[in-house]
Amino acid sequence: MVSLILFFFYLFGEYLFKKNYYTSVCEILKNQKGDVIHRLPEPKTYEQNLYSQLLKNVYEEQGTKIEELYNKKRDNLDFLTSWVHEVKTPIAVSRLIIENSMGKSQEEILNSLEEEIDKIDNFVEQALYFSRIDAFAKDYFITDVDLERVIKEIIKKHAKIFINKRIKIDIDDISLDVTTDKKWFIFIVNQIIDNALKYTNKGGMIKISSKKNQKEKKLIIEDNGIGIRPEDLGRVFDKGFTGYNGREKYKSTGMGLYLAKRLARKLGHDITLESNYGEYTKVIIHFPNLLDYYNVC
Repeated sequence: MVSLILFFFYLFGEYLFKKNYYTSVCEILKNQKGDVIHRLPEPKTYEQNLYSQLLKNVYEEQGTKIEELYNKKRDNLDFLTSWVHEVKTPIAVSRLIIENSMGKSQEEILNSLEEEIDKIDNFVEQALYFSRIDAFAKDYFITDVDLERVIKEIIKKHAKIFINKRIKIDIDDISLDVTTDKKWFIFIVNQIIDNALKYTNKGGMIKISSKKNQKEKKLIIEDNGIGIRPEDLGRVFDKGFTGYNGREKYKSTGMGLYLAKRLARKLGHDITLESNYGEYTKVIIHFPNLLDYYNVC
């Protein structure tokens, strides 16, 4: 009887000890106003402390995920806003070409329109790859790609701009095979060539060459255009960064090199850049020799 009485006293004491905590928790669940996690009562037992810590960890993890989604949504909105402004420019120019077509030959008009359509096509391609970059792992196929054939295919696509701006192209020895995904690699090189053409003045030159050593193969694309200011060099691959050239001289979304760099990394490659303002810009795509391309992400 004494043991039973002592046991009931213990249960009653335990009940009183925990009652306030659980009453507070029930009140929070009923009201659910404000930041619930920070309104939890102070834990009184080791078990309550574990549950409180677990809830706080889950809350912080969910908060981090929500913040990431918010940042991603904001980046997508920023890109979309910038993209819309960019794509409106060639559309407006195309209309002006049509309105001012009197006295011009049909070939001249068509060439001008084709150049603007190519710009629109490039912007649309950027938006497509930007939207699919997170699903990259489901959409790549690694093979040996003939570098020379791919480069000539890309140059042919930009032939009109080369001719209209009278930019010379110097293709050195690029008879190499590289292990990559052809479709994504073409997009990467396209962005680099587009930039070179945009920032190279009429009568300039773009040189494409390759190098090979025991560690890697390199594709080098160099132009003698306006170059990049020293203060902008470290940020040219940042998302949305346009730099002095993109803001003051040429309208730019700041997404081309960002996408090229990110896709190159996913393919197991890398991109570096050298430039001297007013003289040249050199973009180098690196293809490491020792790499398991079937584990790229």
